[in-house]
Amino acid sequence: MAEYQFIKAETRDGVLELTLHDPPTRNALGPDMTRELMQALDQFEADPQQRVLLLTGTEPSFCSGANVRGFNQRIQEREGQGEAEPLPWGKMEARLGARRDQTGAFQASQVPLRIHQLQKPSIAAVNGHAMGVGMGVALACDIRIAGANAQFAEAFVRMGLIPGDGSCWQLPRLIGLSNTLLLQYTGDRVDAQEALRLGIVSKVAPDDALMEAARELAGRLAQGPTQSLSLIKYLVHQGLHSGFAESLELAQAAQEQARKTADHKEAVRAFLEKRQPKFQGR
Repeated sequence: MAEYQFIKAETRDGVLELTLHDPPTRNALGPDMTRELMQALDQFEADPQQRVLLLTGTEPSFCSGANVRGFNQRIQEREGQGEAEPLPWGKMEARLGARRDQTGAFQASQVPLRIHQLQKPSIAAVNGHAMGVGMGVALACDIRIAGANAQFAEAFVRMGLIPGDGSCWQLPRLIGLSNTLLLQYTGDRVDAQEALRLGIVSKVAPDDALMEAARELAGRLAQGPTQSLSLIKYLVHQGLHSGFAESLELAQAAQEQARKTADHKEAVRAFLEKRQPKFQGR
């Protein structure tokens, strides 16, 4: 396992437990943490022994948002450039072209996108604050479990910014358009119970039992037929953009693939032998 400064990584029983770890900033996401996370996530996806991702943060925060060091410097660099001031949507076209020319630059959206694209299950155990991009990182995970004192906020607007972490895509699919715009227009905080009511999280656990609950679920998934779990995730993602008929066609192709796996054969044998299957993720 690689040595990291801004994250902690531990593998147990097929579960990679990644902990965001920068206590002075309450685990704010900056370039250094991003690089370490991207490296760890690449290694996780390539390692067949690591079957489920469990993501959390060093107490008392999950992720406080983006690391704002350097924000003022970038503001000063932009001042004096004499930018024209068209309406916001009109300025977007020029911005998009310039952004695509910036290769290798730090972007907060890298981590949520990488987590979203993982071909293995991911769980966020949200302890404490998940603010701004911290909420986006949690949203990128397949399942979210919150501690009782967890708080979420689309805090970007409070800094005069927009949600650049993918949550404009994620949240409407989870909680609807009106609730999304309410959270993103105001930047208001949402506690764990309200997050559960809205559908931002699937479960709420007592703070002192959060990791136990998250590890139990992660371990259960890690012992399952992870080839099937990967295909399920693929079908759900594709279903967000396809009609019913196309979704059924994709499901039939996925089922043909699943029937060829060793885990399917093991499940059939276990059923006939009246025992629990022992899945190997193959």
